[in-house]
Amino acid sequence: MSPEAHSAPRSLAEALRARDDSSLAALLRSRPDLVTPVPTDLTQLATRAGTRASVLRALERLDRFALQTAEALAVAPDPASYDTLLGLMAGDAGDPAVAGALPRALGTLREQALVWGGDDRLRLVRTAREVLAPSPQHPSPTGLGPTVREATSGMSPGRIQEIVTTAGLPSTHDSVSAVTALTALFTHRKKLARLLGQAPEAAREVLSRLVWGPPYGQVTADPAAHLRWLLDRGLLLPTAPGTVVLPREVALHLRAGRAHRAAEPLPPAVTPAATHSARVVDATAAGQAYTALATVEELLKEWDEGGPAVLRAGGLSVRDLKRTAVALDVSEPVAAIWVELAYAAGLIATDGEADERYAATPAYDEWLEQPPAERWVRLAQAWLAATRTPGLVGGRDAKDRTLSALGPGLDRSAAPEVRHRVLSLLAGLGPGAAPDAESVLARLRWERPLRGGRRDDEEDLRSRLARWTLSEAELLGLTGRGALSSHGRALLGAPPAADPGPSTAGAPGAGPSTAGGGHGADAAPADAAPADAAPADAAGTGAPGRPVSGGPGDKLPVHRHRVPDRLAPPSGPEQAVAGAAAARLLAPLLPEPLDHVLLQADLTAVAPGPLRRPLADMLGVLADVESKGGATVYRFTPASVRRALDAGRTAADLHAFLTEHSRTPVPQPLAYLIDDVARRHGRLRVGAASAYVRCDDDALLNEILADKRAAALRLRRLAPTVLAAPADPATLLEGLRAMGYAPAAESAEGDVLIARAHAHRTPPRTAPEPVPEGPPPPDATLLAAAIRAIRAGDLAATTPRKPVGEPLAGGELPRTSSAETLATVQAAVLTGDSLWIGYVNAEGAASQRVISPVRVEGGFVTAYDHTADEVRTYPLHRITGVAELAED
Repeated sequence: MSPEAHSAPRSLAEALRARDDSSLAALLRSRPDLVTPVPTDLTQLATRAGTRASVLRALERLDRFALQTAEALAVAPDPASYDTLLGLMAGDAGDPAVAGALPRALGTLREQALVWGGDDRLRLVRTAREVLAPSPQHPSPTGLGPTVREATSGMSPGRIQEIVTTAGLPSTHDSVSAVTALTALFTHRKKLARLLGQAPEAAREVLSRLVWGPPYGQVTADPAAHLRWLLDRGLLLPTAPGTVVLPREVALHLRAGRAHRAAEPLPPAVTPAATHSARVVDATAAGQAYTALATVEELLKEWDEGGPAVLRAGGLSVRDLKRTAVALDVSEPVAAIWVELAYAAGLIATDGEADERYAATPAYDEWLEQPPAERWVRLAQAWLAATRTPGLVGGRDAKDRTLSALGPGLDRSAAPEVRHRVLSLLAGLGPGAAPDAESVLARLRWERPLRGGRRDDEEDLRSRLARWTLSEAELLGLTGRGALSSHGRALLGAPPAADPGPSTAGAPGAGPSTAGGGHGADAAPADAAPADAAPADAAGTGAPGRPVSGGPGDKLPVHRHRVPDRLAPPSGPEQAVAGAAAARLLAPLLPEPLDHVLLQADLTAVAPGPLRRPLADMLGVLADVESKGGATVYRFTPASVRRALDAGRTAADLHAFLTEHSRTPVPQPLAYLIDDVARRHGRLRVGAASAYVRCDDDALLNEILADKRAAALRLRRLAPTVLAAPADPATLLEGLRAMGYAPAAESAEGDVLIARAHAHRTPPRTAPEPVPEGPPPPDATLLAAAIRAIRAGDLAATTPRKPVGEPLAGGELPRTSSAETLATVQAAVLTGDSLWIGYVNAEGAASQRVISPVRVEGGFVTAYDHTADEVRTYPLHRITGVAELAED
């Protein structure tokens, strides 16, 4: 190893320069905002990694213990040693769990370029220190206040000398040495303990109230004796009129060296609330999956001829959502879930007409042709990836506007991550184990704590996302009885698990699943990496001599069932493979569609299970659904039979249909109902006159004219067999049917019009794209290309070169005349040497490059560009200057 690898880096850029490619790839993968656009060199990468927006984004994705470690470094001396950091985290008494987990947390901070330097000189990046360090405007999560030096920065020299003298220290000649002496007193445990031992009891009570924060207190212009005693000795220091603060050094002494009241090195375990047989879970989940398919189908049938109108601001109106909920026989929040799920899967969209409405898309017809298990997979994968959050429907946005289903403002970029993480935690519990919801929320809060305390809106959103995930997964059939199903596990890409045995209560001691210990996903923190994946110490990312893999996973009990801690969401080919595996597992569990019903004498038909689509469609026209559940009950009424006749069926067709598909004989009342309605159907003919009624039976027309209910239709006789009305034909049809008649519509030629439903489809539409949370993670190809470009750019920026001509101000690029540039390049072609050039492209952007010239002709130089890793041709007039590389 070269001597440079052992030298301490002087900046974050130097620390990054010492990393290998795998470590740089880990940095860019964990902080994808750094690679968009690709930095030109490592100095620019370090600069971008230290910007406030990027640092805040990185801090927000730390787990609680890694964030506590960063907060401790923010109140530690800069730089700090590893032992100092360990003392702040574990305290004077030490804590084996903290000591075991600290290398992992420090490795995470180093990997994400939030901390750099060796173990003897740990440095938190300046922006992170500014964000996490305590200040009067932004108190530290540690509850610590400013140091003695910071608190006395505006104090008069005379007052500082008085404090030093009263504290029992000799006076000094200047304020700097006085503050240094006072700091030394407060950081010396024995001397400070003797000083505090002399404090009045009331003074010690004041310190105990401030020790864990907030460290600020109020005093009067004439403080009490015990407060005066603390002020005179600098144990409380004034920061503003009437305000005092407890110095950080004193607080750390009273805390026994701990920066946090309670360090949390181990993630809270996700505990099972109950354990069921895996077969029961799969059967329950499959039943829910079938119900989900049936509900989405029913929703799309409701909107088949054109759904509700689109609000001016977008989305469904409250009234339309209520109507949809009634049609689906569910509550309005559940109806919003189904509507949003169909939208996310690309099955419904707006039709784009002038009177814009929601309607099914052409993809819906394709979806109907797929096997049921594949249709379910499409819905489940759309739900997993969707950022739209139906649980927000009915709430208010930032402008106090109501959030509507299918409307704007429902996207929450954290939703896919939370959904996938919750289901991953369920997969870690093992087969048949249903989690305790509160333990899931506690685990998620540990993995993604909120900086600067908990704001109600953010905390509430993440908690609600987790709760909605648990309920929606059950509704969709990913879970059954609260436990992850086998097809749900396959959809996540988790390994299959064996059935733990018969159903047991979720009581302590009921089996391995109820131990409350680390089950797979609980065995390591959220961002923990395997030991063999820890960055090399030479790259400045490890803790030499300490077990990088030592972490929470080493402290939790080991169980038979284990899954990876972080299940990466399947994507691309992996997603297709996972979907196919889930469909294979679900298909045998779904009920087979039936081709028969049971007709009963009370004019009802019972479908003991799901029906094949042609049978279900026809029965849906001929009868009305009376109740749903394990069996569906249909009721035959005169209106429903007339509906089938209007659709072009004859009485003979209906008799044949029922005889073919009923396992019981067709009841006589049902046969009489069909014949009676068919006999009266079409005796009256309605056309446009605006509308007319004609009938061969003039007595029937007399009966209609004499009926008082016909007054609103304003009928008049045109002939013995013809009546006319100013209403349109549709209104006249509905009016006569409301009076108990069964008229049929006819065309201008006198033919009976068959009333068939006309399916309304939108133009081809794509499913809504999820709204990502920041830049998407780069793939392996982009990472490799980015690292190659950064390395090449860094080579161009840092390679030693011989000075030629007069450099620009600052020395960034060389300036040489055209003749000097041509002569140097021609010489490099002959010798095969590499050159450092300044180049301005056609857009006027300047860059520096390291090239190896191949030939010079026609005013162009052809060379291998080490920065771009390819052969390129450069116009000589765009080269600002050239310099030879210095010999090594």
